[in-house]
Amino acid sequence: MMTDAKPRISVVLCAHNEENRLATCLEKVSFADEIVVVCDKCTDRTEEIAKKFGAKTVAGSWDIEGHRRNKAIEEATGEWIFELDADEHVNEDLARSIRAAIDGDTYDRFLIPVDNYVGKRLVRYGWGASFGTSAVWRLFRKGHKVWGDQRVHPAIKMTGRQGPKLDGALIHFVDRNISDMIRRFDSYTTARAADLRESGNIGSFANNFRRIISRFWRCFVSRKGYKEGGMGFLIALLAALFPMVSYLKARYDDE
Repeated sequence: MMTDAKPRISVVLCAHNEENRLATCLEKVSFADEIVVVCDKCTDRTEEIAKKFGAKTVAGSWDIEGHRRNKAIEEATGEWIFELDADEHVNEDLARSIRAAIDGDTYDRFLIPVDNYVGKRLVRYGWGASFGTSAVWRLFRKGHKVWGDQRVHPAIKMTGRQGPKLDGALIHFVDRNISDMIRRFDSYTTARAADLRESGNIGSFANNFRRIISRFWRCFVSRKGYKEGGMGFLIALLAALFPMVSYLKARYDDE
């Protein structure tokens, strides 16, 4: 018997005290057949707001980013998964592109373009090296993506047939301002230091010193961060220092 049923897509999101941003994020995902929101240590109205959008909510506490992201995927019932964060919006072109992509049967995963904003400024160039990205693997058939066990920037394992980069963009409000960017750098390097200590191999000063140069060059020159002027320089500098500061915290900070 033939059927015209379209594939179901679940939008999954992990949130920690996102009552101020969650509603505007979820307003952009009307294409979803299901919304799943994992509420991690939330003490505000995040869960209440999610339920107003008909979301399935899962409340709990996760110290490892990869674990809570895997939990969100596990709770979804759709054939397709689209991962989203509360500081991101799906623009109209991307929403149409997502729906068109899953209606086909050729691929198992798609790369999503990202437009990164610092405050009201669109920063197109220079992202990467653990401090931002211009494209992400967020759309995939369930069972084709697994997150690793790291606290920050967990590794991902992707399987299946790789599709093209989709049209449109995921609008990412990365940082409110430079002070916010520096606070994020401090938080991320602290989490990375904990991962390094737990692994039993924190690396060496010499190796991380060499990485400062290579990572700065990659972001500022190879990824054209110089086109962003001073903002591109700052992003490249923080990306370059990320491994070294993580290493120094792992070696010298008290746990």
